[in-house]
Amino acid sequence: MHRRNLLINLCRLSTVWTFLLMSFISYGQSITVTGNVSSTYDNSPIPGVNVIIKDSNIGVATDFDGNYQIDANMGDILVFSYVGFETREVSVTSSTLNVFLEESLEALEDVVVIGYGSVKLEDATGSLTSVSEKDFNQGFIVTPENLLNGRVAGLTISTGGEPGSGSQIRIRGGSSLNDGSNTPLIVIDGLPIDNNTIGGARSILSTINPNDIESFTVLKDASSTAIYGSRAANGVIIINTKRGTNNFQAGLDFQLGVNTIINTVDVFSADEFRAIIAERDAQNGTSYSSLLGDADTDWQEEIYRSSIYSNQNAFVQGALFNVLPTRLSVGHTNQPGLRLTSEFERSSASLSLNPTLFDDHLKISINANMAFEKNRFANGEEANALTFDPTQPVYDPDSPFGGFFQYYNLNNDGVLDSEDLMGEVPRNPVANLLQRKAVANIRRVYGNAKAEYKLHFFPDLSAIINLGFDQSEASGYDDIATNSTTTQPNNALGSFTQYENYDRNRLFDSYLAYNKDFGTSSYIDVTAGYSYQKFERKQFNSADRYNPDSEATLNVQTPLVLIGLFGRANLSLADKYLLTLSYRRDGTSRFSKDNRWGDYPAAALAWKFNEDIFPRSNTISNLKLRLGWGITGQQDIGNGALDLYLARYSLGALGSQYFGGQGNTAIPVAIPQFKNENLQWEETTTYNIGLDFGLFNEKINGAVEVFYKESDKILFSAATADGSNYTNNGYQNIGSFTSEGIEFTLNTVVFRSEEEEGFNWDFNYNAAYIKREIKDLTLDQDFLVGEIDGGTGGQIQTHIEGQAPFGFYVYKQIYDENNRPIEGAYADLNGDNQINDDDKYVYKNGSPDVIMGFRSNMSYKKFDLSFNLRAQFGNYVYNNVNSTRAQLELLVPNAVPGNVPKSVLDTNFNSRTTVMFSDYFIENGSFLKMDNITLGYNFGNIFSGRDQSSVRLSFGVQNVFTITNYSGLDPEVFGGIDNTIYPRPRAYLVGANIRF
Repeated sequence: MHRRNLLINLCRLSTVWTFLLMSFISYGQSITVTGNVSSTYDNSPIPGVNVIIKDSNIGVATDFDGNYQIDANMGDILVFSYVGFETREVSVTSSTLNVFLEESLEALEDVVVIGYGSVKLEDATGSLTSVSEKDFNQGFIVTPENLLNGRVAGLTISTGGEPGSGSQIRIRGGSSLNDGSNTPLIVIDGLPIDNNTIGGARSILSTINPNDIESFTVLKDASSTAIYGSRAANGVIIINTKRGTNNFQAGLDFQLGVNTIINTVDVFSADEFRAIIAERDAQNGTSYSSLLGDADTDWQEEIYRSSIYSNQNAFVQGALFNVLPTRLSVGHTNQPGLRLTSEFERSSASLSLNPTLFDDHLKISINANMAFEKNRFANGEEANALTFDPTQPVYDPDSPFGGFFQYYNLNNDGVLDSEDLMGEVPRNPVANLLQRKAVANIRRVYGNAKAEYKLHFFPDLSAIINLGFDQSEASGYDDIATNSTTTQPNNALGSFTQYENYDRNRLFDSYLAYNKDFGTSSYIDVTAGYSYQKFERKQFNSADRYNPDSEATLNVQTPLVLIGLFGRANLSLADKYLLTLSYRRDGTSRFSKDNRWGDYPAAALAWKFNEDIFPRSNTISNLKLRLGWGITGQQDIGNGALDLYLARYSLGALGSQYFGGQGNTAIPVAIPQFKNENLQWEETTTYNIGLDFGLFNEKINGAVEVFYKESDKILFSAATADGSNYTNNGYQNIGSFTSEGIEFTLNTVVFRSEEEEGFNWDFNYNAAYIKREIKDLTLDQDFLVGEIDGGTGGQIQTHIEGQAPFGFYVYKQIYDENNRPIEGAYADLNGDNQINDDDKYVYKNGSPDVIMGFRSNMSYKKFDLSFNLRAQFGNYVYNNVNSTRAQLELLVPNAVPGNVPKSVLDTNFNSRTTVMFSDYFIENGSFLKMDNITLGYNFGNIFSGRDQSSVRLSFGVQNVFTITNYSGLDPEVFGGIDNTIYPRPRAYLVGANIRF
């Protein structure tokens, strides 16, 4: 046996040496090389590719079918180049060489994905912006939307500090008064997703791995969004994921970083607190000092932590079985939050298959994604951390609350009762975090299968079918310890509840696309089709295991069905005059039959006039004027309002019963719900004028946009007249408001070196001015909105005709001769010699007037440096932290002392009830932020035999600085109300990107 194995190994070795010897002998011999050149994207042949022997004048071009033939020597290098594709060099090792070329990033930028199709950027008539992978924001990006934060004029993305946190996304300020309905439609590979997050998930995008994103297209005006009709009033963000290719490549990406707290609210230290309590005892004859301890505890530092996060991604792409373009990727993100016990973890896998069949007449695209999200939620304890006594320790071994310090009284019988917690005193914030475990596990499967068939007998016509699927399942529980102050003494066993949620989104699109090139720089592109989408949701909440009075609930919501008929025509004449017409008719199951359908037309014109006006200019390389008009719709008023036109009833609680009938049995009470058969579509009409420009052969390019939007029949939950309905509040069509503004975008190549590793610098700058005004409200009624802390039912914002939405509704503060606010002194604005609600006025609002973004990229030799800046001006913030906590009376609010912000020394305000609605607390929230700065070093190709391989190391800082006059922690708050927000961390990170 050993001899036989030895003989086999010798034969193998002989074969290898024979092959090497023949290769050496043949090296340098002249042969005829033949082959085919194809695209890695769709496997289609590329005609006209230049095939040149490197360092020579010998070359040929591929024919119409992508074939070539050239005489070369073994070992020669063939250079394959073609406009729009990456140049590739291949060594001659045999007489047959088939080569795949990858589309260049610059070429991909020239074609942008729009609704149900694509268009060359130079031929676009609507207002849209495309951001590709090479221009994405760098740093620790957890959710996809932050890849383009600050990159698009008119787009604002504000992300909270929680790990995996969702974002408030607005395009041109939104188009509705209902805050949740201002979110743009998000489309992933042709699948519109639900803007309502499944319970237990961080956000609608938290399960999507940013590393799988290839590009974004942001559609802003109606002429570009109307093809999506019913959900496009707030703009559309199209996400395109990475596709399978024939060109083999593999990669690994690693990131490791540390999250740190930047700052906290300035409250009295332990020594300062002892001094001020002693001073108040002396003034008032009280003895609160006797309750103070000997500790020195910064409770804000105690509830926060520095944490290490990590992000790993791997991918491999190439031709499976040598014929099937494929991409497979996996990723894992682990992000502990700043707040104790807060955690986010995501595992994801993505598969993309892109085969072409029947001589490229049938193109198939399959995208399948699976994600697992794990969350542990930490309830907000900032309020308790601000107010808890800093002289007390975190832990107390004698405490009946699990060893955590807590103010309490114990009766002589040793049993806690409702009096022992000493009223509404602050609870130990560390105990509240550590003694509660609220976790959720989410599984999401989403993707699409798209088939495009170009008819053999009529190749100008293609039939497309797109099937989309998005399903999320969530399960979780909330467990509060038996010795927690949040449940004792009323529920000494603690609390334990569970829930299960289920969401499903199914899509069917079918449409025809006719594309005819007339050969005179003119073409027509027509698309028409049908869309069906169905959303289903189910929610289950268990009873509290330790509370016999609680009940389990099962809510199977009425499915939402959306049906659309759509069409679009693009016409180009002489590559100069462009026309786009689109129409969509949408139906929704949310409204009654009489109001179910909405019609959404749009039209746009464009004229490329640089050659007409500047035919010989070496400066102006592009000028295009665009005019657009269109109507878009809105019907998203939340999952709780799916069938308001029907008669609906809900059963009362167990105690809501009456006795009667046979046997005098208990009969549950059915309660009628709000009903509105007249509810109809909210509609937004948009006018847009744009000028695209390019200078110095596109080294400087950009656009200027002017837009005007008018939203009519606004959907809003408003009060109903007494006796007119079954409740006093419900969704209605209440009025109209307008948005107008101007946008500016500038892309500049500041310096481009002619040397391969010379200095290069380019930047992007964008800015937008937006003004919104409420024009009309039904019955001239005003609406109070914007819940605040510090009082029951307190609302600080309003919707009033003639004003911007969400304006702050406050009293005008009066100041003394030293410019200090006088407590409770307000201007009598209506002159009736009394101060009441009639003296409130609208003062500023939380939305910015101007938003800006700036991104800079520099490289020199193997180094690269990039940073991102964002700015907002004209946005104001209601400082609810100070308005409800910076009052002297709160030093001894109940039975025990409590801490307050040191800003109380600036006002000496005593009572919160007299100052909460003062405009003193409305502060200018304008800011300049550096979101990220990253320094990288690319070692280049370190793997022999792999031309595309590279290794890049990077070092960066996230949330670098914020320049602002706002006195709170962070001026960037949702809705303009700052009430103990989850702080955004500063992160220090290192990363490695390896390509094989």
